Amino acid sequence: MAAPGNCNTGTWEHFPHGADVGVRGYGESVEEAFARAALALTAVITDPAGVEQRDRVPIRCEAPDTELLLVDWLNALVYEMATRRMVFGRFDVRIRNGRLDATACGERLDPGRHQPAVEVKGATYTALGVARRPDGTWVAQCVVDV
Repeated sequence: MAAPGNCNTGTWEHFPHGADVGVRGYGESVEEAFARAALALTAVITDPAGVEQRDRVPIRCEAPDTELLLVDWLNALVYEMATRRMVFGRFDVRIRNGRLDATACGERLDPGRHQPAVEVKGATYTALGVARRPDGTWVAQCVVDV
């Protein structure tokens, strides 16, 4: 399990949840928190720092609120990782009027180099939350099924 980072610099962390894994992203904006939650998702599988930014994959989602948008976003990433056999290490996220437009940057999964720990099956509604904290930073979190 990854150690938590400094929440004030836009980081991510895992939190315990039974047999599954909670992913949490922090940021100065909701977009940054979503990008950091995606990094936490990658970190369930492999170290995001070891992922080269060779290929760019556009991702679009739409949902009636930011919490549902987070689940759709993370599930879109799970789908892209599974169907393209890729891992991602950088995310450029834009959110406007319930629509997310993003680019996931990464490379084809190399089992020898990336040493995948587990396969993420999908994001769930468990412990789901997207909120602005009193200090003005954002947190985006949910549990992913592994």
